[in-house]
Amino acid sequence: MNITLKQLRVFICITQEKTITAAAEKLFLTKPAVSMSLSELEKQLGQPLFERKNNRLFINDLGKQLLPLADEQIERSKLISTLFSDANQLNGKLRIGASNTVGNHLLPLMLADFRKQFQHQNQSLLIDNSQTISEQIKDYELDIGLVEANLFDSQLESTKWLKDEMVVVCGKDHPLSLKKYLNIEDLEDQQWILRETGSGSRTFFLNQIGRKLSDYQISLELKSTEAIINSTSAGLGIACISKVAARHALADKRLIQLTLNMDMHRDYWLIWHKDRYQSPLLKTFIDFSKKWQLPF
Repeated sequence: MNITLKQLRVFICITQEKTITAAAEKLFLTKPAVSMSLSELEKQLGQPLFERKNNRLFINDLGKQLLPLADEQIERSKLISTLFSDANQLNGKLRIGASNTVGNHLLPLMLADFRKQFQHQNQSLLIDNSQTISEQIKDYELDIGLVEANLFDSQLESTKWLKDEMVVVCGKDHPLSLKKYLNIEDLEDQQWILRETGSGSRTFFLNQIGRKLSDYQISLELKSTEAIINSTSAGLGIACISKVAARHALADKRLIQLTLNMDMHRDYWLIWHKDRYQSPLLKTFIDFSKKWQLPF
C-alpha cells in the first residue's frame, strides 16, 4: 500500500467541502486530479470512503475512522518540514474559532498576549455562534474553539475556561429602567432582542430566564452583539447579553442594567476534537489559554 500525502490532503478537503468541484478550487487542483487522487486512495483501501448523493459526497463510517489518522499524518508532515528551524519558535498555522462575545471582546486581547510571548504570528480567526464553531472543529476545519456554551458532544473535548456574567439591559427611556430591583414577573410580556439560534447567549437566556416566563415576545433576532446593544439602546426591546460586551454601553449610560435576584454567571469553554493530533503549537495555545486571565 502506497498512500501519499496528496491523497490524504484531497480526502480531508473533500470531507470539508462535500464536492469534487469545491475541493479542487480550494486545493488549486483540477477536478480530474482530485477525482483521481480519491479514486486511487479508495482503490488502495479496497472500500469507498464516501456516500455519493446528488453530486455531493458524504463521509461514511470507514472515512470517519480514517479522518483523524489522515489529519495526524498531515500535521506530522508539517513538523518534518520545520524540523531544522529555530527550535524555540512555534511553527505552523493555528486556526481558531470563537463565538461572538469571545471573538469580538476577549480573543483580540488574548492573541496579542500570545503573539508577544511566543512570537508566533500565523493565526486565523473565525467568529460565529458556538454551534457553527463546534461543527467546523468536528470537520477538521478549525483547530480549537473558544465558545460560550458547553455543547456536550461526544466528538469534542471541552474544558472550562473563563467565567462571564450575563446582564439584562434596557434603554435609558424604557419603563423598566425606573425599577431598582426586578422580579422575574417584571419580565413578563416584554419584547426581547436575542441572538440567533445556536448562540451561547440565546441558550443562556432560554435556560435561565425564558423557561421561567409564561409569556414573552422576541422582537428581533440578531447575529451581532453590537447590533443588539444599539437596538436595545434605541428602545426596541430588552436584552440578555454579556457584561463584558456591554461594559462600554453601560459606562456611557446607553444601556441600563436591570438587577435580578438570580445567578447570572456562565462559563466560557475551550473545545477541540478529541481525536485530533495536537501539534506543539496547538498544545502550547491550549496551555496558554487555560492560564490567561482577563485584564479587566
